[in-house]
Amino acid sequence: MSVAPEAIRSLFDGYQCHPTAWDELFASPDCPHDHCEPLVSQQGELTISEFQRLRGNADLVFINQGITFSVYADRRGVEKIFPFDLIPRPVAASEWKAMETGLHQRIQALNLFLHDVYHDQRILKEGIIPTALVLESKAYRPEMIGFEPPGRQYLHVVGSDLVRDAKGQFLVLEDNGRTPSGVSYVLENRVVMKKLFPKLFQRFRVRRVEDYPQRLCEALSSVAPLTAGDSPCVVLLSPGPYNSAYFEHSFLARHMGIELVLGPDLFVHDDRVFLKTTRGPRRVDVIYRRLDDDFLDPEVFRPDSLLGVPGLMRAYRAGNVTLANAVGTGVADDKAIYPFVEDMIRFYLSEEPILGNVPTYICARPDERAYVLEHLEELVVKAVNESGGYGMLMGPSSTAAQRAEFHAKIEADPRNYIAQPIVTLSTCPTWTEEGMAPRHVDLRPYVVSGTSSWVLPGGLTRTALVKGSLVVNSSQGGGSKDTWVMEDGR
Repeated sequence: MSVAPEAIRSLFDGYQCHPTAWDELFASPDCPHDHCEPLVSQQGELTISEFQRLRGNADLVFINQGITFSVYADRRGVEKIFPFDLIPRPVAASEWKAMETGLHQRIQALNLFLHDVYHDQRILKEGIIPTALVLESKAYRPEMIGFEPPGRQYLHVVGSDLVRDAKGQFLVLEDNGRTPSGVSYVLENRVVMKKLFPKLFQRFRVRRVEDYPQRLCEALSSVAPLTAGDSPCVVLLSPGPYNSAYFEHSFLARHMGIELVLGPDLFVHDDRVFLKTTRGPRRVDVIYRRLDDDFLDPEVFRPDSLLGVPGLMRAYRAGNVTLANAVGTGVADDKAIYPFVEDMIRFYLSEEPILGNVPTYICARPDERAYVLEHLEELVVKAVNESGGYGMLMGPSSTAAQRAEFHAKIEADPRNYIAQPIVTLSTCPTWTEEGMAPRHVDLRPYVVSGTSSWVLPGGLTRTALVKGSLVVNSSQGGGSKDTWVMEDGR
């Protein structure tokens, strides 16, 4: 019986790099980057049939472990397995060091910005950022004015999305400082890779990601109220099993060794938060909340919210509980504020930014709005408070009707939109129906902050599985890869 040539062909045989994008594995056809050479050599020995068998095993692990996310707009059912590609995305040790330093710098500036806009507002008074742009943000919370969160820390968990341009330079596409998700897939992806490729991890020095839950728990405990004692009680507040990230909520609570709670599990008495238990009420000191501001406390925000805890803001403002992230952090990741982060770094730290932004047009400015409206077919237009790839116009692939729709939306509410030139995201070899092919990727590293900050070495590499697509979000059909930060010497 003959074997099909496709089955015995090696994994990277015939792989063609993208004609214009930076390739994460290959410097040129058949020539890997130095830090990728051992990986390409080892995985390249696999035949297609062997690789397909491993892919099937990976899918089974994801199914058995219940590693899913929800897509509310998909009529075929909401629960989906997160597509996972077995070709990792390596990052050289030297590149990571620069990126890590840049992320520390960025988060420090964003945290100082949040303290400033809820206190002295120096950056507004000195005209660095237009006052109206901040105070009219939907995410700006007047309830936080004058309030000092424990340790003056607002941003306990941040996931900044990075892209690499055609020259190989990393740029920040946006910051996610409200309730950033996706880190559970980073940890599960690594577990799957270690099961399928144990010899790779024995041979190559890849930095660990498994410490994340412990690091997060330690960071949250470090900013507990002073009255918490030596062993603060930390809980994770979830909207519940119908939330798209509920798998992550339960995963993190389990691995952090803390209680996963819903709003009705908590109550406020005498401006203190308590957890209902079979042994009676237990005081709660830190709430890692995966719930948007609007739903946190029906006494202060949405009165119709059944997800939050009545009186929670009273306990918070009394200094008796820490909320992570702090209320009102959304103003720092408002996409209309994002273009000013480089200026924040210069203003607060007197340093030049290590990580640059993607050039951005603010539609609230008349001259920039006019340019955007005249060049819609060339730009990416984003609604400032949307995420997950929603509320976005990809100009080059849009229809005339779509451009007309966004033209009207921008004119009606210019504050709600920004625009950016198309960035040709870097690509990584990815298995597709046509075989191994380049697909565009981004990278979401996670920064955890308490009394000090730590960057998870790696992060979530999201992959656009559709040929030519630059939209990597899971809600739009994207997948993920394991991100390998190489140890020094690789």
